[in-house]
Order: sequence, then structure tokens, then C-alpha cells
Amino acid sequence: MGQRDMTTELPLRGVRVLDLSRVLAGPWCGMVLGDLGAEVIKIEHPRRGDDTRDWGVRADDTRTAYFNSANRNKRSVGIDLQTPAGQELALSLASRCDVVIQNFRFGGAEKLGLGHAQVRAVKPDVVYCSISGYDRTGAEAARPGYDLVIQGETGLMSINGEQGQRPLKFGMAVVDLFTGMYAAQAVMAALFDRQRTGSGRHVELALYDCGLMISAYCGLEALLNERDPPRYGNSHPSIVPYGVFEAQDGPLVITVGNNAQFQRFCRDVIERPDLAGDERYATNTSRTAHRQALLEQLVPEIAARSRGLLLERLCEAEIPCGEVLGLLDALQSEGTASGGLLTPRADGVGSVFAPPYRLDGGRPEVRLAPPSLGEGTRDVLGGLLGLDAEALEALARQQVI
Repeated sequence: MGQRDMTTELPLRGVRVLDLSRVLAGPWCGMVLGDLGAEVIKIEHPRRGDDTRDWGVRADDTRTAYFNSANRNKRSVGIDLQTPAGQELALSLASRCDVVIQNFRFGGAEKLGLGHAQVRAVKPDVVYCSISGYDRTGAEAARPGYDLVIQGETGLMSINGEQGQRPLKFGMAVVDLFTGMYAAQAVMAALFDRQRTGSGRHVELALYDCGLMISAYCGLEALLNERDPPRYGNSHPSIVPYGVFEAQDGPLVITVGNNAQFQRFCRDVIERPDLAGDERYATNTSRTAHRQALLEQLVPEIAARSRGLLLERLCEAEIPCGEVLGLLDALQSEGTASGGLLTPRADGVGSVFAPPYRLDGGRPEVRLAPPSLGEGTRDVLGGLLGLDAEALEALARQQVI
């Protein structure tokens, strides 16, 4: 069998998405769908664009690293949705799309004539995705939602960091990112269901709901114990030894996941057979119960050896381990390069991440670089809506596009 063409056989090929969202959660959802083959049309204000075009390190006049991280495999169409003509254009585009994504404040899409009911009237089988800060059926529906606020309100900041430390946010906007991924999953499920039933769905995601979900086992343990879980920093609450340790010349990760690994760790890595024979450390449960006493023995042994020696011995003992790298070192590592995880671009935006998926052995390519502001306006409006050059010029003079 010959090599499959990943470009023509991506699973969402033929699906068209109208991305009315901005910042991170909604655009991330749209990007995931684009990575998997969907045609994604991103609607932005024709002069300001997405807020994130002005956030962080600039790549060029209209793009930043922040914007680029969430908007590959899309076309940018500049439309002023505050104008009646702009709203009409957007609704016409929606009628030609399979999926619509929006994260306007509560009631905002409806005021623009782009709410679920309004879009469904022109596209009955649409999969319409609404992303908001809070449950759109609840008392807090109108509250604006921001990742940092949600991290605080859902308890995520209380479980992050070291014991005794003040509440600490995660290094990334994890609630936004998870919400975008959850949204993409739900949209794809709705598209699959539409194939069977012919009916669209209204998919609704709230940042608060997703933030609570990603507390995962920590959240359920808090309910069982009726108290907040302690913070363990880089250690594991249930496995010992497991975490970041300081070697002679730098940090490394050591994850001793079972009792057999612990025996090999003591005998072959740190040459302490006495610890392997100590009944207090015979099982993971007992090691967890005697965590402090064990770590007081292990930490000096690890600190007395070089990172290279420890990593070599750990690998020979088949104990999962690794260096702790800076982000730049990780991005420039051999593993990143050999995996094709970065895609250099020759169009002024620098490198962008490649999709993380492999399908039938191949990684989908970045078909479209994160778009400059409005780069696809005339192509999309002309191609999909049939607007000629004269009509487009008239809309441009009116500052609609």
C-alpha cells in the first residue's frame, strides 16, 4: 500500500468552521479543528483584530507569539460586527458553515444577530459552540470569566506550589486550554452525531465547569477527606520517592513507581541496600507514611552524585527519569527536532508548533500559518458569498471590512 496523503485524508476535511471567538479558549478549539483538517474562518475586527495580537512578544506588525500559539490553520477575515452590514456578512458566512464557535459575553452574540437561535434559523443543522465564564443557565451567567479568576475560584491555585506557600497560579492558562480542548471534543462528537441524525447541537462550555473538572483526583480526595489536600510541590501525594531532586550539578526528575523499582533504586542507583531491606519502606503505602524519614536518607545520597551518573544508573535500572530543562532548551532539544514538533515558517512569523497528533503514522502539517490580520477577507467573502470587487471596495470604504 502506498503512502497516504495526510493533507487530503485529515478526518475533518470538508468541515467548515466559523470562529467568532477571541483570546484563548475559543481560538484553541478552532485551532484543534483546523489541525484535524477543518477549514477555519476566523472573524476579527478589521483594524484591531483579536486582543492577543497585542499581547506579548511581537512576531511582526499584526502577530504575536501569543496569537500565533492559538491560531494556526485558519484564515483571518476582518469584519466589524458592530455594524448591521458586518452582522449580515457574518450570518451569511454562518449559513455556509458546519460549526460556529463564539465566546462573547452573555447575550453578546444575540445582540449581534449571531446567537444560536439566529444562526440555526439560517443553518438548521449547525453545530454551535458557546464558551462562557460561568454556566449560561445559572445565576452567574453574565459574569465575565478569566482564567486567573477561575483558577482561584475552583481551588486550583490552592493545590499548586509548595507547602506553606501563598496560592499560586499555574504557569500557563490551564483552564482556558482545557476548555478549548473539551470544546473541540464536544464539537467533534456533535458532528459525528449529525452524520447519524442530520441534526445539529448547541454545545456549551463554561470555564468554571472545566476548571473544576481538572482538579481530578485531588478534587475527589478533598471530598472524601472533607479537607483541602496538602501541597506537595514537585513531589507526588501518593508515591515516594517521586519528584524533582537536586543532584551534584543540577535538578533531575526521579519517579520510583513501584516496589520493585524501589529495590533497584536503593541497591543499584544510590547503593543503599539497607534502605531496600528496611520494613518501613517495603511498600509504597509504608514509604508514603514514612515520607520524611525516607527523604532525609535519599536527598543527601542524590546530592552526592552527578546528574549524568544518576540518569545512567536510573535508565539501566528501568526507572523513569529525566533532566529538568529550561523551556528554551526543551524547544531546542533533539527530541523536539526529531519529532517534528516545531514548524519553521518563511512568512515572517518564525516557528510555530506542529499539531501534536499522529494519524496513520504521520503528523498533520501546518497547512496555514497563523494569519496576518484580515489576510483572507477578500478571498473568503468573494469565494463563499460571491461578492465582487466593487462590493468589497464599497464595504471597505464603509469600514465594515
